[in-house]
Amino acid sequence: MNQESVALVEGFWKEVWQTPDNVEAVDSFVAEDFVVTTGGRDIVGRDAFKQWIRDFSAQIADLKFEIVNTFQSADGTLVSARFRIRGWNNGLMGFPADRRPVEFTGNAIWHVSEGRLVRNWVERSAFELYRDLQGVSHVHDPFAVARK
Repeated sequence: MNQESVALVEGFWKEVWQTPDNVEAVDSFVAEDFVVTTGGRDIVGRDAFKQWIRDFSAQIADLKFEIVNTFQSADGTLVSARFRIRGWNNGLMGFPADRRPVEFTGNAIWHVSEGRLVRNWVERSAFELYRDLQGVSHVHDPFAVARK
């Protein structure tokens, strides 16, 4: 099966997220009218997306982005990707920039059309990250049963 859409998404991850300060590489991958839904809100347009990346990245010092796995639908129009981010808290989620280590995972679903990324839906393990930043991750975890 042709894996061009997987290559496109993984190329995006490598060029934009794994290469420090390379946000302008977004232009090579996403459509001008690109939309990403993250944190329950839509970021509309390529320039707004680039600013969101800058703002998000500034909250995690020494950000390390790991591609966990990536696969696509049979027709290549949808790509699912799992990722892991590590770094040091630099004001993430409004918490003081105390440089504590942070780590979280996420999933991204990409819509690909004519060799460009046109839409993205992202979910991150924000609840667990928030608890870690609060310092309460040792408290009873209501999701522990699901992880057994």
